[in-house]
Amino acid sequence: MPAVPLVVVAAVAGNGAIGAAGGLPWRLPADLRRTRALTMGKPLVMGRRTWESIGRPLPGRASVALSRDPAFAPEGATVARDFDEALRIAERLARGMGADEIVAFGGAAIYAAALPLAVRIYMTEIRAAPAGDAFFPPLPPGAWREVSREEHGPGPAGEPAHAFVVLERAGAAPAGRLRP
Repeated sequence: MPAVPLVVVAAVAGNGAIGAAGGLPWRLPADLRRTRALTMGKPLVMGRRTWESIGRPLPGRASVALSRDPAFAPEGATVARDFDEALRIAERLARGMGADEIVAFGGAAIYAAALPLAVRIYMTEIRAAPAGDAFFPPLPPGAWREVSREEHGPGPAGEPAHAFVVLERAGAAPAGRLRP
């Protein structure tokens, strides 16, 4: 369990979709800018397919990619074989970078493993229901409270309406937050 707080950064469609055919099922430059701002200078924990969909290390961030495949050894990422190992690596990286958060960056299995330990979710709610093959796990009722919301209408180039939302864990701090 990390002493550096674990957060989730995700863009989620109205039907729960987060991905389709190895990419995003929408084009939303504002979300990409927000994601960059939220993740800069922090370690990102992601699954192999998310790593492969990005295709390279993201500048100014450290990547920890999970895979059980012993042959998986991407240039520019540290590989972990399970989620606990990924958190240990990410915490070490966070301390070295002076980062105040570790970011769970996708996909669905990473989000499912991270949510019980996360203290905050930075979510972009996409006002669309595109076809998808990867879905965000359902949030248990009452487990999270909304602390901010910024609504945006459709963009001029066909971008979907969306909202930038911040959720914090309701009630007691999760087990993954040992100290501030």
